[in-house]
Amino acid sequence: MDLSIIISLFNEAESLPELISWIDRSLKNEKLSYEVIMINDGSTDESWKIVRELAQSYPQIRGISFRRNYGKSAALYTGFDAAKGDIVVTMDADLQDSPEEIPEMIRMIKEEGYDLVSGWKKKRHDGVLTKNIPSKIYNATARKVTGIKLHDMNCGLKAYRNEVVKNIEVYGEMHRFIPYLAKNAGFTKIGEKVVHHQARKYGKSKFGMDRFIHGFLDLLSLWFLQKFGKKPMHLFGAMGTLMFLAGAIITIWLIINKLVAQSHAASFRQVTDQPLFYLALLSVIVGVQLFLTGFLGELISRNSQNRNQYDIKQTIN
Repeated sequence: MDLSIIISLFNEAESLPELISWIDRSLKNEKLSYEVIMINDGSTDESWKIVRELAQSYPQIRGISFRRNYGKSAALYTGFDAAKGDIVVTMDADLQDSPEEIPEMIRMIKEEGYDLVSGWKKKRHDGVLTKNIPSKIYNATARKVTGIKLHDMNCGLKAYRNEVVKNIEVYGEMHRFIPYLAKNAGFTKIGEKVVHHQARKYGKSKFGMDRFIHGFLDLLSLWFLQKFGKKPMHLFGAMGTLMFLAGAIITIWLIINKLVAQSHAASFRQVTDQPLFYLALLSVIVGVQLFLTGFLGELISRNSQNRNQYDIKQTIN
């Protein structure tokens, strides 16, 4: 199988027949064997019924339906697990992603050696205040944190080598950061292609402004887990040690300052009467707590079943 196209859908009944027809036209002249895996994420409209009807007319369609809505990450994870194609393409079901971009993305992977090619909706047909500006801020932050120079990290239209999707785990709402997950799994050749963004034709967007807030929080969580997931003491232990030392140094300075004042018969305040002493005491306590947090994190990490699981690219026997 040359190509697997994974489409996550939730209440997109109106757009599905047009989307499948568009995919068929776009790939008709390509010498490719392909499958379309449609993941129905608990739709409450006629989406699954239409998928079943389309599968009778298009034998390349495979369908998976969830009992309830689990989110896009769950749908993509299931699709990745089911994909058989050498190259896997993901796209949305709302007709805003153009299937005509797929052949060029495949060429970039085959001929230019990319592990992953992400679409870039350079010219968007969304609201400026509700989508464009927040998206630019979000992507600028993602580039800074991840080190991946993509203009549109969250574009639904992406192409991957099969081994990429088989070696990453998409969960929660981490579908926004698949390039970062791929990079951390060792797939570092990540490219970008400007793609045509269509205005939404049917229905309305399923995502609101809250997705950008959640996106920033998820990005920080992912960064933390990737950087310190297997070595929590490096973060908490270092912070705890610094705070403990800061508190200890302040306390010693207060005591020395009092002793010097006493030796010169100068007026002085008791160490315990000074606000700075209580700040130092707080710093010591928080430092100890942070250090113990890191220590407990290390114990949990070292008892994890996957502590010594590594991605092996090739072996020679």
